[in-house]
Amino acid sequence: MNQSGLPTPPPTSATSATNPAQSSSNAAGQSASDVSLGSIVATITSASSPSQLNQYLRSCAPKDVREVLLASILPGSQDPLALLNARDHTLGMLYILSARLHTVASDKPLWHHIEGFCRDFIPEHARLAPDRVTLLATGIRQFAEVEGNPKLAIVPLSDLLVKYPPTLSHLTTIHPIFLTVCVATRHFTAAIPVLAHSITTIDLSLSDLTYHDNLIYHYAGGIALAALKNWSAAEELFEICASSPGTTASAIQMESLKKLALVQLIYRGKTSPPSKYMHPILMRLFKATPYSSFMNAYPLQRDYLRTIVENEQQLFANERTLGLITQALDRAPRWAIKKLTTTYLTLHLSDIGREVGISDENEVKSLILSMIECSEISAELSADGTVSFSDPPVKFEKADVDRVLAQAQQQDALLVRLEKEMERNKEYLTKAFKSKDDAGWGPAMDEDGAFGDRPSGNWVEDMSFA
Repeated sequence: MNQSGLPTPPPTSATSATNPAQSSSNAAGQSASDVSLGSIVATITSASSPSQLNQYLRSCAPKDVREVLLASILPGSQDPLALLNARDHTLGMLYILSARLHTVASDKPLWHHIEGFCRDFIPEHARLAPDRVTLLATGIRQFAEVEGNPKLAIVPLSDLLVKYPPTLSHLTTIHPIFLTVCVATRHFTAAIPVLAHSITTIDLSLSDLTYHDNLIYHYAGGIALAALKNWSAAEELFEICASSPGTTASAIQMESLKKLALVQLIYRGKTSPPSKYMHPILMRLFKATPYSSFMNAYPLQRDYLRTIVENEQQLFANERTLGLITQALDRAPRWAIKKLTTTYLTLHLSDIGREVGISDENEVKSLILSMIECSEISAELSADGTVSFSDPPVKFEKADVDRVLAQAQQQDALLVRLEKEMERNKEYLTKAFKSKDDAGWGPAMDEDGAFGDRPSGNWVEDMSFA
């Protein structure tokens, strides 16, 4: 031990402690016995160049040996994490934490070390080792599950996610991990600060992303927002997941499409045409499900809707869509009444009840009054039970106009920036010019899809979301 309490590196590691770059160049010729946890910690504490330290930590020993060393404890049962701090030793702590969280039979780190690192680390240093950041995030989730309290992972993962990327609009591997924890623990509100930022940038040098990371993040985000009844935002995320072009079919896109249809029924009373990038095979698969029958009967055939729910209740429960199905069924009379306002000027309560499948006039009356109060319809109810419909008055507040203009300016600036970035991308330009000679994304769908005819697209690899 030296005076600072750190282990003194052995003579064979003296060069490593003072010059990580030179050590990394010689690491390949060293035997595993030349490197110890003590020498690694000494190098971490004395290194002045983060990039050179990262190279040393990555190549100081063969992978299996390195991970065992990083996951071990110093002589005298001293925890190396107690000798380091996140601000001064970001890379060292990152390597040690990620190794200890994934190495079998290692002494797992204390939670306060994990939380302290995720709160105080230097993001510029951590970005030198994106694969270790992914290991850390998955390790935090798994450790919390082993401890029997998955929600413990929410705070450190949230801190890690907020600090690591340059902006929250950069997609990272932490995004899907954090969102799945929020959904699994039903802590949906914890995801709101992250979901408030649309994903606009994917930088593979920032995170070792896969295509599934994109699908899982948007799918889990859609689930969280739907649970919070933020239907508009949930619709957007489900649509991004379902229509993201890839190479093969993905089960997660099918699940996203089912939830997208139900969210649209709740929010709009009908489904919208799908994105042109959505593959027609997806539509054919959807057409063969009870969701398509439910959608086609919505909202006027209420008795048939109930029959579908009763017959397929176990399926909806297994696929975790029964809650959305129930909410859509509950809102069917409201959407049916809104449809009537486009056809009739006046109707009696009994006629409305017959059209929407409600026999009790008092129930119809309460529903009409509720819709008038919520500004869902513009109507007057007379004493004899006659309902007179009218067009809702158009109101524009200055604040609303200013907000819309500001959003338009922000979107315009974003599109200009993205356009300039794409113009600098040689690969994108090559594909763009080549696509002019192609027939779009593929042949048009000959049969009527559940959502209508759309050209085909690519698919992602088959997977499911648990």
